Amino acid sequence: MSSAKPTPTPRRRASPALIAAKTLVHLLALTPAAILAWQIRAEYLTGSGGLGADPVAEIEHRLGLWALRLLLLTLAITPLRQLSGQPVLLRFRRMLGLYAFAYASLHLAAYLVLDLRGYWTQIFEEIAKRPYITVGFAAWLLLVPLALTSTQGMMRRLGRLWGRLHRLIYAIAVLAVLHFWWLVKSDVREPALYAAILAALLGWRLWKRLRALSARRTAAAG
Repeated sequence: MSSAKPTPTPRRRASPALIAAKTLVHLLALTPAAILAWQIRAEYLTGSGGLGADPVAEIEHRLGLWALRLLLLTLAITPLRQLSGQPVLLRFRRMLGLYAFAYASLHLAAYLVLDLRGYWTQIFEEIAKRPYITVGFAAWLLLVPLALTSTQGMMRRLGRLWGRLHRLIYAIAVLAVLHFWWLVKSDVREPALYAAILAALLGWRLWKRLRALSARRTAAAG
């Protein structure tokens, strides 16, 4: 799941360092879910799991927040690779994107099960009357095809279409930030921070593209 053009390469045996790094990323990405699961268990058994006065809202908020963070981390991989000159960073982009989808799906599932309490048909009514749910659900729907096509096999089958499809991640990130912003309503400092990070990540891409266009025009003129 990324915005770059597909560049499938023959499978090579990963180095021990890369395996260790990927294992660490897996553990770090799973840690928030593990902590939340432990707190939910404590809340269920003792009523004091540290989830605050509204455990359902806290569960939904944390899952959604981690989905947004991982989505922005996915977008940050390309600038970090360009700045550091370390192409190995691209090996983590798909992993982070899939974890973002996983947390977003858990966020939606928590809303359906804990908030709507199984009355799932109400989701369409909620989508129609609550704009923050509309944009949040749209972001999740757009994530689905990206997650389903995040394999080497799908990259080969789709060819150039794969790159165009995965550019949806930009729109998804904008919708996710907007979902958070509209949800908060009053104190927008936290969503504003994520909006600024997203603006920087998209601004970097725009600057690189304009710079490349300028270089091509200069070369053509010369």
